[in-house]
Parts: sequence; C-alpha cells; structure tokens
Amino acid sequence: MIPLRIDDPADPRIAGFVSIKERDLTGRHGRFIAEGTVVLRMLAAAHRAGRGIEAEAILLLENRIAGLGSILAEFPADIPVYVANAAVFDAIAGFNMHRGVLALGRRQTAPGLDALVADLAPRSLVLAACGISNHDNMGSMFRNAAAFGADAILMDETSCDPMYRKAIRVSVGSVLSVPFVREGPVSALIGRLQAQGFAIWGLSPRGKTDLHDIPPSPRTVLLVGTEGEGLPESVMASIQTARIRQRPGLDSLNVATATGIALHQVAMINGFI
Repeated sequence: MIPLRIDDPADPRIAGFVSIKERDLTGRHGRFIAEGTVVLRMLAAAHRAGRGIEAEAILLLENRIAGLGSILAEFPADIPVYVANAAVFDAIAGFNMHRGVLALGRRQTAPGLDALVADLAPRSLVLAACGISNHDNMGSMFRNAAAFGADAILMDETSCDPMYRKAIRVSVGSVLSVPFVREGPVSALIGRLQAQGFAIWGLSPRGKTDLHDIPPSPRTVLLVGTEGEGLPESVMASIQTARIRQRPGLDSLNVATATGIALHQVAMINGFI
C-alpha cells in the first residue's frame, strides 16, 4: 500500500471520516468506524474471514504509519490508506484524535434471527440482551462474550447498535468477530431459542436459582436486561432465572460485569473454556 496524503479536511476521498461523533448519532447506512490499533487488526481479520464485514478505507496520523506496517499488510492491496498531519486529522474527525488510527468499514451482510439461530452448533453458548441502551455496556458484553467462548449475541430491537464507534472500541474489536443479530421483540427471540432446545436463563437479582446451581446443558442462553429496571416481569415469568450471589446493601451489579461473571461460570460448567 502506498499512503495517500490528505492536506485538505474537505477532500472528498475521506468524506466517510468527517465529523465522526455527529455521524455516529445519525447513522452511517451500514458503514462503521473502527478506531485504534487493536480494532484495526480485528477489522483486517474480519475482512479476510469473509463474514460480510469489509474495510473500505484507512486514515492514519502521519507519525503512526511506520509502526503499522504489519497490520496494513493484512488488508487487500486495493484498500486505500490515507495519511494526514495532526491538524488535518483532527479537523477531519471533528475532535482531538490522539490515537491517530481510523478505518471505515461496512457490514455488507447481516443474518436474520432465524438464520443465525439455525446455524448454531449442537453445543452452543449464547448471550441475549433486552433493552441494552449504553454503548459502553454493549461493547463490554461483546468483549466478555469473545473471552468466554459465546457463539453469538442476540439482541432485541430496543437494544443499541453494537456497530456504533464507541461500542466497537470498548469491545476491542470483538463486535467484528462475534456473530450477532438485533431485531424484533424479546418475546420472539425467546420463542425462537426455546424452539431450538436452548435452556434460557434470565439474570437478575430477583432470580430464583443461584448462578452456581445452573445445571450443564449443551445449549444455554444467558439473557440480561437493561440497567436499572432489568428484565421485565413478563420475561422473568416465561423462563428460568438465576442470580449472582453478592453481599446485601447493593441493588445490583453493572450489566457488563454481571455478564462477564455469568458467562465465565456457565462456560466453565459446560466445558467451553
């Protein structure tokens, strides 16, 4: 790759990188921003894997390019790499981008709920989410899922988009490697998983079973709800529920922390890690 210098923030070649904070809020029509060295490497791996995630362009601060040669070599040669000095780079991004590493990607294909569930192996661990609206939590949940061997993350339509820049960054690129779908009401998600023989456990401080007492099952789903309210009572009544034992006096754990603890436990008892 021969880097292409950008001296004008209005250069049409880098239009997809302009004002990334504002455009995060308005949507990118299938495109997303990958930020940072580790996430750039994850994007290269996702591109090679042919999972429907592709890189379109890379934008680097000029003093970063020398140390990124091995990562850039993982991308196809026709992916343009643009470089700019700090003033131009920050003007393009719309704020001080000290990391100096951005990539524009596209999620070309996204399987629907039925297709993704049907494709899961006979032994599978799935994380499901209802109403997760915080992008930091979403990114952390994907990082936990990748660390503890979850095969997919299923989200209802009220959950936030994991392809948001901050969620991808917090996940350390795991959003690009863990299969996921976000669609429909949580009731449809539960029904589809039950039809495929999954044991579904809702996590809540009101859960009836201690987390350590969840029995092994070849197909297990851990379902979490939004911060504060947690899972709706109607959902809790339709599935088995579990709680993480903790000292009294605190309402609940952060959903990302609870997800990490629960995934680790269930992955251990089922031999996924």
